[in-house]
This record gives sequence, structure tokens and C-alpha cells, in this order.
Amino acid sequence: MTDLTTDPAAIARNLAAVKGRIAEACARAGRDPDAVTLVAVSKTHPAEAVLAALAAGQAVFGENRVQEAMAKFPPLRTSLPPGHPGLRLHLIGALQTNKAREAVRVADVIESLDRPKLAAALAEAIRKEGRTPELLIQVNTGDEPQKAGVPRAEAEDFLRACREEHGLSISGLMCIPPVEGDPRPHFAYLAGLAAKHGLKTLSMGMSGDYEAAIAEGATHVRVGTAIFGSRPYPVAPA
Repeated sequence: MTDLTTDPAAIARNLAAVKGRIAEACARAGRDPDAVTLVAVSKTHPAEAVLAALAAGQAVFGENRVQEAMAKFPPLRTSLPPGHPGLRLHLIGALQTNKAREAVRVADVIESLDRPKLAAALAEAIRKEGRTPELLIQVNTGDEPQKAGVPRAEAEDFLRACREEHGLSISGLMCIPPVEGDPRPHFAYLAGLAAKHGLKTLSMGMSGDYEAAIAEGATHVRVGTAIFGSRPYPVAPA
């Protein structure tokens, strides 16, 4: 793996390596590799890096900031390589309510729904835009005060409110476990919560722990550094 790169050959090699590890993790878990979607996290990386990944067959990408996604992805959608299956964009960063309409406009999946004001803003944006991205509730499985996400104790009530009060269709759950310690209990908790409420999408696992997430039932893993290299600067909330 190299640092920030737009070298198509390097990105293609990195993608192949990550997909190989996903397949191996699925085999160990007795799962079909097709049941796990790789979200290539391209935040802070230039459009050229995304184009290289697209050329290597990658279709699903993740961005943190709405403004960056709006600048980068609409042009990319018009420049897909011949025969490419298409492009899907996940917004995975903390989302401000005043960016809800832009988020609905650009994203296919919004993974960071985590508070009532944002639920209301997204419901209004969906109504105005006539476009309905998939929505995932982000759960703060470690109840860490510095992190976004619904606290564990509030997750089920928040899910009900999203459905019943705001009329939102919730596709699944997302989490980012604490950096320290074993992430598997956090993944297992999220999987159990999703099963209890009939949610099929589980976005959990990043470059350092996606194999453990697959073992616990992840349907989407978010991998950036292992594909695109180190990020050049910290990412502020959208």
C-alpha cells in the first residue's frame, strides 16, 4: 500500500487485495462473498483516484463531507468506463441538518442518521427532492461522548420515531466501535439489534477490523486507507 496515490495500477492492486481478504473472511465465516459490499472510502482523495477505482471495477464509494461529494461525484457519474455497472455513493460522515437536502440530492445511502432534528430534516428533504436514498441509523455502540451516533439506550426509541413520527424507511444500522479493545462485541450487538427490528443492512468494519465485522454479519464494510493510501489532512464534519 502506498500513501495518497492516483496510480491506477496501485489502486487496482489494493482493491484486489482487499477483495481477496473479504472473500477469505467470508469463507471462514461460512458466508457468501457476494453478501458483503465493499464501500471504498474516497474522502479527501481526488477524483482521479476514484476514476482509477472505477476502472478497476469498484462501484460503491463513501464520502464524509457533502460539499466534497457534490463537487466530486456528479461529474464522475457521467464519466463511467464502458460496461461499468454504475456508481453508488454512501455518505458516512456526521451530517448537519442544513446539508440534508444536498445529501438527499447526491447520495444513494446516508449512513449517519443519529438524531431527531436530522430525521425531520431528511424527511423534509426527501419530500422536496422526490428522491429517497437508503437510510442507516448510526449507533454509538461504545457510548463515547466524542463520537456521533445514537446512544445504545436510545437506539430502539429513535428507530421507532424515525419510522412512526417522521415516516422514514430505515434500511439498516451503522457503527464505529471504540479504537481500543475488541470490536467484536460491538458488531455482535449491532447485528442483534438489526435482527430484532428486521433490518437487513449492517455497515460495520473499517480497514483495521472489517474481517471481524464480516464474522459478525456485516453486509457493508468501509475501507479507505487500504485502497487509496493515507489521507492528506483531517476531515471536518459535513
